[in-house]
Amino acid sequence: MNRRKFLKQSSIISLGLLACPSLSSAFSLGANNDVIIGHNSHKYKVDLTWGNLNPLHTPVNDCHEMIQDSKGRIVLLTNHTKNNVIIYDKSGKLLETWGTDYPGAHGLTLVKENGEDFLLITDYERHQIIKTTIDGKVVFTIEYPAETGKYTTKDDFKPTETAVTENGDIYVTDGYGKQYILHYNHKGELLNFFGGSGTEDGQFLNAHGICYDNRNPQNPSLLVSARELNVLKRFDLQGNFIESFNVPGALICRPVIHKKDIYFAVLRSKSAINSDSGFILIMNENNEVVSCPGATSPSYQNNKLNELYQTVRLFQHPHDVCIDDDENMYVAQWNSGKTYPIKLTRV
Repeated sequence: MNRRKFLKQSSIISLGLLACPSLSSAFSLGANNDVIIGHNSHKYKVDLTWGNLNPLHTPVNDCHEMIQDSKGRIVLLTNHTKNNVIIYDKSGKLLETWGTDYPGAHGLTLVKENGEDFLLITDYERHQIIKTTIDGKVVFTIEYPAETGKYTTKDDFKPTETAVTENGDIYVTDGYGKQYILHYNHKGELLNFFGGSGTEDGQFLNAHGICYDNRNPQNPSLLVSARELNVLKRFDLQGNFIESFNVPGALICRPVIHKKDIYFAVLRSKSAINSDSGFILIMNENNEVVSCPGATSPSYQNNKLNELYQTVRLFQHPHDVCIDDDENMYVAQWNSGKTYPIKLTRV
C-alpha cells in the first residue's frame, strides 16, 4: 500500500478523532482512555480532557505556546484577547488569567532573574517583543529593528520567538517577517543580527523558533527551526552557522530542550493529503530522532532519516510542547477549532 492510500485510510479509522471543538469526546469513554502513542523510550498516554475550560468564560483561539514556571504551573499563551495568558496547575485546574492586549500573541519564553520569573511574549501583529512579570505587568518592549537598515517600517517585522542566555541576552526570530535573527542585550539594545530569507546554510525560510542550547556548557549554541525547509540549524552565539539536521517531511516549530533531549511540535506533514497532519518529534542528545508520537516510527537508511508523516489523526496543527518536571508533555495547537491543550502522560 502506498503512503497516500495509507494516510487516507488511517484518517478514517485511527482513533475516530474529528477536527472539531468536541475533540475530547472521542476519548471520553472506553478503551480509548488507554491509547499509547510514541516510540522506543518516549511513549505517552493521551489525555484530551486536561485543561478543558468553559469557553464562554475562558476562551482560546490559537493556542500558540506553553511553559512551566518556577512554581510548577503550566502557562499557556493564546491570541484570544479576553485572556491571552491562562495559568493552570499540573492537574489542569485553572489558577488565573490575564492579558487583553496581545492580538498576535505567538512566542512565550520564561526568563529567570534573581529568583523571579518573567515572560517574553512575541506579538507579530503588534510587531513587538514584550517583557512582562509573571502576572502580566509590562517591563519593557522591543520595537522593530530600524537600526539594522533591513526594515523600512514596523510592518516588516513579525517576530515569532525568543531565546535567552544565562547573561540575559535575547535572541529573536523574525519568522513571519524578513527571517533575520536579532541579538539584544538584557536591556533590549540591539547587538547583532544574522540570517535573512533564503536556502543557504545561514539563511531561513520561516525561522519559526529558536532555543538556547547549553547542554554542553563549554560550547553553548543556538538551535533555530527553518520550518519550511524541514531543517533544524545550529549557530554559535555570534550567529555563525555550525551544522544542520534534516527532518524530512516535518514542519517543525520551536525546539524545546528538556534534560538531554529536544522536543518539537510538528505543524504538519509535508506530503500528507490533509493539512491538519501534525505530530510530535523527539531528538536525543546525538541529534537522532527517537520518537514521533502520532507519526511513523523514525527510521534511518544510509544514515539519513526517512520521511516522517502523520499516521494517527490526533493532532491538529500542533504548535508547541511543554515538558513538565514529571516528564509529561502538553501540546498547544494552532487552528484546531479553539481546542485546549492535549496532555501526554509519559509511560
